[in-house]
Amino acid sequence: MFETEIDRILEKVEAIDPVEYGKTRNYLGGAVTELSPYISRGVISTRFILDSLLKKGYKYYEIERFVMELAWRDYFQKVWMNVDIDEDVLQPQEDVENNEMPQAILEATTGIEAIDKGINDLYETGYVHNHLRMYIASITTNIGKSYWKTPAKWFYYHLLDADWASNACSWQWVAGTFAKKKYYANQENINKFCDTDQSKTFLDTDYSNLPLMPIPKVLKETTMPELKTVLPEVDKFEIDNSKPTFIYNFYNLDPFWNKDKPDANRILLLEPSHFEKYPVSSKVIEFMFKLAGNIDGARTFVGEFDELVAENNLSDIYFKEHPTNSHYKGIEENRDWMFAEVNDVSGSFFRYWRKCEKLLKFQLSKINKANKSKSV
Repeated sequence: MFETEIDRILEKVEAIDPVEYGKTRNYLGGAVTELSPYISRGVISTRFILDSLLKKGYKYYEIERFVMELAWRDYFQKVWMNVDIDEDVLQPQEDVENNEMPQAILEATTGIEAIDKGINDLYETGYVHNHLRMYIASITTNIGKSYWKTPAKWFYYHLLDADWASNACSWQWVAGTFAKKKYYANQENINKFCDTDQSKTFLDTDYSNLPLMPIPKVLKETTMPELKTVLPEVDKFEIDNSKPTFIYNFYNLDPFWNKDKPDANRILLLEPSHFEKYPVSSKVIEFMFKLAGNIDGARTFVGEFDELVAENNLSDIYFKEHPTNSHYKGIEENRDWMFAEVNDVSGSFFRYWRKCEKLLKFQLSKINKANKSKSV
């Protein structure tokens, strides 16, 4: 389902239709881009995608919705850089009755056709449409009354686009710990966007009834999912410490990063401590390795950052900024944010977006002026 060769990925970027996306993105059959796994793994950036769109001469209203959705990704990442998203961000989750998750969610036996199919698709493909993600989170936390963290980790574990910022913040947004209210969806809403025609389910009711609903029988049995990452055993290798060393990891697999410096060590660092805290499945690890194949000369080191440095006496080290890299030592390089100037995430996303929106309009006006001057 997801290509891993960089040329095929770039073709998917070129094929983006932001206009159709804006019209249909909420529907399961809508014109979504399926670029999230490559953004999450750092193969391409939100800025790279935006630059591609800006070159094509779209008007603001044609790309507004698409760019706004990309901005959510940057926003969540910047939130993670400022607060501990492993805990409730704004306020505690209300009406929690368990710290596990419903067995029926884990086994895809809720009786809601679209939900159960979405969970099975998650296991099979590592991908779920964004609207379905919200439905699954809402049923788990707000109907099943499970605390958000365990099911959020379960979901992250299986996603090819595993991004703890987007995942944890989205689950918290649904559960009401990162929003003013909880998110609910009833059967009518699910039918509309998932092209189903189901009735007489526990969600087949008016919205006003959902917050008052006792846990449905099908969701009462809970369980703790077993989530463990098995990292590969790799052979030891020598690193030339007279050369600069560029560190790649689960969140940075950019094959173009410092590509103009071929005489360097390129190390894919997989730290067991990271995957103990944020475990992912073997399918996700396999996908990561295929994407890493686009990085010329990359070699894999399984161990902690300090072990890599000590064993090889490294000093000239470079890495990209990320919340999981705070313990790295060396030269930290900035990521390619869409709107690097906008860093205040203390308010809502829409406050953040309004500032981004001004910059986007300014960039488009500059491009339009440049194009007009060329045509004169």
